[in-house]
Amino acid sequence: MSDRTPPARPAAGSARRLFATPESRIVLVAACVITILGILIGGYFYGAYLSARDLGGRDVTIEELRSENQKQKRRIDEFSAQLTSLQAKLAGVQGALDAIMPQANTYNISANQSLIVGDGRLTIGLVGSPANESITLDINGRPQVASAGQVIAVAPDPATNCQVQVQSFDMFKAVVTATCAGAKAK
Repeated sequence: MSDRTPPARPAAGSARRLFATPESRIVLVAACVITILGILIGGYFYGAYLSARDLGGRDVTIEELRSENQKQKRRIDEFSAQLTSLQAKLAGVQGALDAIMPQANTYNISANQSLIVGDGRLTIGLVGSPANESITLDINGRPQVASAGQVIAVAPDPATNCQVQVQSFDMFKAVVTATCAGAKAK
């Protein structure tokens, strides 16, 4: 035979014998505990890294939203100012339109002027300039003294009833409302 002999193989039961001693079991348990603690600590730091990265993105998003919010507030303020301006213009235009085209059956009568109103059934004129508390209206040829808010009933013919109401007056004009309707059957 030769001088060279193959190395001896450990027997199959030798691995069991290796961990069979209490010292080797403690080493094995310690290695497992250290491995588990290493995984936990590594997982903790990796989670902290991921959350910090997400927080950074969140902070950037919050700043973007704040700047967008401020832009929108400025736009709202601009629109509010435009709306206020347009409402003022509308009020002015409405006032001008009302002066040109007064409400139905409402008439502005200047001093010593007469108008035919009530579907042609009444002739109303303002006699002289208005006084402090009353005016003199000529309604179908009959003078009537009236104050603001007073209603004057007029019957131009037996089949028609008309009402003339003094809305307001000043030194230069009077505003009256005149309406006529057919007489009610009794």
